[in-house]
Amino acid sequence: MATKTIERDAGATAQAVFAQVGAFLTAHRLSPDPRNYTIGYEVVANPSGVTAREVAVLTDGGVRLSADDIAKLGGVALPGGENALKEERALLDRAMSQMEGFAHTVDIVFAETSDFGRDLQRSADTMRDAGPLAGMAEIEELTAAMIERVARAEQRLDHARRESDELRHALEEARGNALTDPLTELGNRRAFDHAFNALAPDAAVAMVICDVDHFKRVNDNYGHAVGDRVLRTVARTLMEECGGLATRYGGEEFAVLYEGISAEEAKARIDHVRENLAGRRFRVRETDQPLGVIDFSAGVVQGVVDEGRASLMARADAALYRAKGEGRGRTIIAP
Repeated sequence: MATKTIERDAGATAQAVFAQVGAFLTAHRLSPDPRNYTIGYEVVANPSGVTAREVAVLTDGGVRLSADDIAKLGGVALPGGENALKEERALLDRAMSQMEGFAHTVDIVFAETSDFGRDLQRSADTMRDAGPLAGMAEIEELTAAMIERVARAEQRLDHARRESDELRHALEEARGNALTDPLTELGNRRAFDHAFNALAPDAAVAMVICDVDHFKRVNDNYGHAVGDRVLRTVARTLMEECGGLATRYGGEEFAVLYEGISAEEAKARIDHVRENLAGRRFRVRETDQPLGVIDFSAGVVQGVVDEGRASLMARADAALYRAKGEGRGRTIIAP
């Protein structure tokens, strides 16, 4: 009897954990694959653990986990993510190597210029003891040596300058890549946050969160390659027609940042993009099969930068959920 009671308790606990993990995946719109489930399980089963703490930081203010976040936490790898990580490590190794080389060059130049002072002092002592004419030969010898040392120092410094220029260009390119979503070529979540943080605290802003409707159905019915094309199409349309900073915020979710316009104007612009997409008829390239209507739901919020990105995003996200709950394919302004 006791054994059966223990088994029932264990089963109930397992079901509760499974339900909590499922709720976590649903809240962040993650597919229930083993790697995502593992992250959810670690958060639920060990709420004070490292993974749970990292998730709490990433989702502060009600922000959902992005694909980039999942990759960092050890979940689903992004396309080309492993190569990107290798490139970043190689760039870091190169930077460290060039910094060490530059420091070594500076040490050599400093040592050689220090020798100039000692040689000049020795020559001055010689001329003082033997007279000006007696020191001419040594002055000529010292001058030739100084010219040679200066030439070597210039060569070393020029080489270091060229390397530092190359490194600067590489770092600028890496920084650009770090702010760009590789699939859609829009700015990513980091680019959105960077642009928001660069605004004045009292700047008036409008934010929009857009989420492609029934996107899972597209992936399930037509495959991820078609799903990627849909995301690229939505991204391109947003970039060309929204009139603000359009970014891919994660998964099938896009965020747009406007400065100095009202929520009503932001809604009008986003509705223009949404209606443009919904009015087109897409087909699967390989089979010519109709893909159906591509539409999205959106939540709009208006405020000032000083309110904080997380607070504004949470309000926009709540409006987005209302739009989803009221039938999708619409834009709702947050109160």
